[in-house]
Amino acid sequence: MKHFDFLAHAGRAREIFKVIARYGFEDLLQQAGAPPGMWRQILPRPIRPATTEERIRTAAEELGPAFIKLGQVLSMRPDIVPEPLVLELRRLRDQVKPLPFAEMKPVLDGALGRPHSEVFDAFDESPTASASLAQVYRARCRNGASAVAVKVQKPGVERMIEIDLDFAAWLANQLHARSSALRPYDLPSVVREVRKGMVRELDFRNEAHNQTYFNAVNPHADRVFAPRVFAELSSEKVLVTEWVDGVPVGEARLPPERLAALARDCASSLIHQVLVNGFFHGDPHAGNVIIAGDGRIAFLDWGLVGHLTKRLRHALADFWIAAVNQDAERIVRIAVELAPTEARPDVREMERDVTLSLREELDFAGGRPQLGRAMLRLLYILGSNGIPLSRDYSLMAKAVLSIEESARALDPLFDIRKCAQPVLEELQADRWSTKTVAGSLMDFVRGSMQELKDLPLELRRLTRRLEHDNLTVNFQHRGLEDLQSTVSVAASRITLGVIVGSLIVGSSLIVTTGAGPRLFGYPALGIIGYLISALFGCYIVFDIIRHSRHK
Repeated sequence: MKHFDFLAHAGRAREIFKVIARYGFEDLLQQAGAPPGMWRQILPRPIRPATTEERIRTAAEELGPAFIKLGQVLSMRPDIVPEPLVLELRRLRDQVKPLPFAEMKPVLDGALGRPHSEVFDAFDESPTASASLAQVYRARCRNGASAVAVKVQKPGVERMIEIDLDFAAWLANQLHARSSALRPYDLPSVVREVRKGMVRELDFRNEAHNQTYFNAVNPHADRVFAPRVFAELSSEKVLVTEWVDGVPVGEARLPPERLAALARDCASSLIHQVLVNGFFHGDPHAGNVIIAGDGRIAFLDWGLVGHLTKRLRHALADFWIAAVNQDAERIVRIAVELAPTEARPDVREMERDVTLSLREELDFAGGRPQLGRAMLRLLYILGSNGIPLSRDYSLMAKAVLSIEESARALDPLFDIRKCAQPVLEELQADRWSTKTVAGSLMDFVRGSMQELKDLPLELRRLTRRLEHDNLTVNFQHRGLEDLQSTVSVAASRITLGVIVGSLIVGSSLIVTTGAGPRLFGYPALGIIGYLISALFGCYIVFDIIRHSRHK
């Protein structure tokens, strides 16, 4: 852990302490052992009316991008974070007052390698969007008069992020060590994950790659797309994409049947991304999904994406099918198969909790089913029982919940089952097709044949080692550390006891014979022997009492 320098960054530390205290979390500062002089003197009047979840979200938004990212990462941990907090953290938004273009211009020109006026025929210096990390401008290229969106990273943002993450790491480690209530959240690992994610997010080339890759594997380009990237103009600090004129999904004014079709396009695309491609948009909320002028759905902001292996996708398909069928036993069985070997969950208790959550969130008869919320609750139940599933599963649950909300903004009667069913059937058909099964069988036979081929060689090696008498078998005894310590302590006490007994016997002989010299009329050596025996005896008694209290 990198040490946070309170002296060098006293101003920022005071700002963070002030926000944390104002939102009623001063007890966290006390638990973390924060320097009292840095926050008790500035303790503001706390904001209490809102719920705890709302105060956490608002405080994170006020603290800036690093803490917003921390909240977003925690919202992707429904295995340990309760559903109300997950749902509140999903609302985190990063909107701040924009910087003047004069401060952004050096970053833009430096990334382009020349003055931006040589690249763009027109450039609107008023940003269309502003966040903590970057600002977005509208411009027009010289080479083809294409309207583009230019995303420019704010100056000095990397240093600010580094300072805030160092503070967050200090606070997380202190709370993890001192608070047993917060230990299950494993805050230090959350901060490490955020640091890794922020490094990727600060490099706009990753976002450019994600958009380009999606367009390359997207089979429904006539219905959904991501803005085209101008790779020759994009770099680590500047991202240039085509400008998409459109309206957010919640503001569309179209006939109901057209809105319903767009809702299906949104959901079908995401489900195909998740289950077929294994590469999906991680945050398709209403602000990142717009209806373009040509009637297609555009997915914006590809900084956060999820990845699922074939094994995880197949297990997820089984999860969804079991959830729709209200089959709690199958859900638990799939989860146990994916769980670490050391997990020992209470299967019956899990089945009861899963059944209850499915009835509440997927009540097809009594109301609108919400698959995303159901998945969040299931992940929390599994995590509470020692079965933490892949982080990308959590990201998937958030994405499904977001796309359900976006789709319902278009069509209030939207049912995600109708969109998921064709994709699930396609995945299952491919999964159990003759070609796939034959391929899996051939892989198994090929691997088994290779192991059988290597078996004689391994047996010959073992035989030779036996012949040359150099075969060593190592045994490791576990759980004997306490026994060794106990034996050592007992031996020490016995030794002291023998010494004390010998001193008493010797001193008694000296006193009986009356050998000189004398002290207060008694043999001096006998008196000294008694005193030493008494000291050793008191020490042994004290040591026994002390160790018995710590058991």
